[in-house]
Amino acid sequence: MMTSHPHVGGLLREWRQRRRMTQLGLACEADISTRHLSFLETGRAQPSREMVLHLAERLDVPLRDRNQLLVAAGYAPLYPERSLDDPALAAARKAIDLVLAGHAPYPALAVDRHWTLVAANTAVGPLLVGAAPALLRPPVNVLRLSLHPDGLAPRIENAPEWRAHLLARLRRQIEVSADPVLVKLLEELSGYPSPAAGGARRPEPAREPGAAVIAVPLRIRAEDRTLSFLSTTMVFGTPVDVTLSELAVESFFPADQATAEALRAATQR
Repeated sequence: MMTSHPHVGGLLREWRQRRRMTQLGLACEADISTRHLSFLETGRAQPSREMVLHLAERLDVPLRDRNQLLVAAGYAPLYPERSLDDPALAAARKAIDLVLAGHAPYPALAVDRHWTLVAANTAVGPLLVGAAPALLRPPVNVLRLSLHPDGLAPRIENAPEWRAHLLARLRRQIEVSADPVLVKLLEELSGYPSPAAGGARRPEPAREPGAAVIAVPLRIRAEDRTLSFLSTTMVFGTPVDVTLSELAVESFFPADQATAEALRAATQR
């Protein structure tokens, strides 16, 4: 977790250490002298606005935290943070809605940096049947809904595998962002009872000869069948708005022919 510092140098040093870079490594990346970087980190030199942004770019600091670096250095924030309802983000919101609607009959949803549900298409609803009402009350946290014993976990056929995948992904996100809210969320999710495979164990679907597992699937029971999905993540390229930089669209694709046919049949009904 990030700590408070009286000057921007301490924050720069924490981001460098978080990225596991030496002063020499960052200095070479930023094309400055190690001596100058050392002076910046210790507060013996004051970075210009351009230098703060230059180092933040090399350290891959999230836009929200780049604003914090600028403020700590005595400069105004550069990146705006607008609501998704802001007219300036209308084109982005329309793009999200188009992606979600176009992905039907397969499930897709949009989440923010804390995994709060922002939007979802109609194919997501049937997968949530049986979850506790409290978990479905806005704001809905998608990870909590997935892993909570009163959420989707009891219906996930490969619950231990899926849980490990989600927690590993959350840990990587914490490594990148140093977000204390995500640290707290990880502690909560890690404290849930270790799941067994959801319900009665069903036979694994038959695979074609030579078939290999290419990604961790989500295998979830819905009504009288098991649906199997592979997931992909879409983010906006080159965002300059904090809100937009933290949005992600999670799209789920059928991992087998039976799932594809079941979803198409549900749509026809």
